[in-house]
Amino acid sequence: MELRQMEYLVALADERQFTRAAEVTGVSQSGLSAAIRNLEVELGTKLFTRTTRKVEPTEAGLALLPFARSMLSSATEARDAVVQVSRELAGTLRVGSEQCLGVVDVSSLLERFHRRYPRVEIAFTQAGSHELLAGVRDGDLDAAFVATSDHVGLLPRTILGQEPVVLLCPPEHPLASRPAVDRGELGGEHFIDFHPSWAVRQLNDDAFDARGVHRRVRFTVNDVHTLLDLVDRGLGVALVPRHVAAKPQAARLVAVPVAPDGAADWVVSVVTSVERQDSPAPHLVELLDDAPAGAPVG
Repeated sequence: MELRQMEYLVALADERQFTRAAEVTGVSQSGLSAAIRNLEVELGTKLFTRTTRKVEPTEAGLALLPFARSMLSSATEARDAVVQVSRELAGTLRVGSEQCLGVVDVSSLLERFHRRYPRVEIAFTQAGSHELLAGVRDGDLDAAFVATSDHVGLLPRTILGQEPVVLLCPPEHPLASRPAVDRGELGGEHFIDFHPSWAVRQLNDDAFDARGVHRRVRFTVNDVHTLLDLVDRGLGVALVPRHVAAKPQAARLVAVPVAPDGAADWVVSVVTSVERQDSPAPHLVELLDDAPAGAPVG
């Protein structure tokens, strides 16, 4: 069994569809499908059941999955160990991130960076994307993980992923049974949203302004779990990136797709400063390319 096959297996088990698994592993859908079939032939058993709607791991696939994750983790640790003894790096890394970005596990990424470069002191801050971008532009941060495309300017930027926004509401809400909703129908709803410094708040405001729809934001929060709790208590609805709806705290809630209307998707990027020539930030960004495919980066 090859390491790349394990990456495909983990991606398909996590995503439950070939299209998305192919996207996160950076391979064609036919290439991923062929690799899974070859692995099934090699092992002499089916690893996934395939339907027109989704893909589910079989008992054999579930049995193999922890070993596949272990192989990927061991390979990552081996690379980190080699880098640690072959590269000397010191100084301070000043990095920030918006909360709950989904496509990148910042905590795990910083753990890996510390393991590789133990002599580098990490100074971390959590804030809204617009505040973080200001910090990078002003030279107060070396790197930031943000969820906005606005005000980036000429800052070096690497896009890590993107998602659509969905409407989150309790199951008893009248819109919960809808296959999709149009923003034009939401003018009468009470909204729970984040502080304006959060990227998704600006994205939501811009999308409604473009439609000429006035919306009422009843609660403004600075925490994802508080937002989910308020929605769960029936105090309003929320427009959030799709991965937020998959959090355990949102298990009772219903995520309703928003009909396409030309509004921008929620895009996550890492931006870096051009102020410090000796910044360790490029070494942090290196780890993004080094991460196993099929899981949040980090």
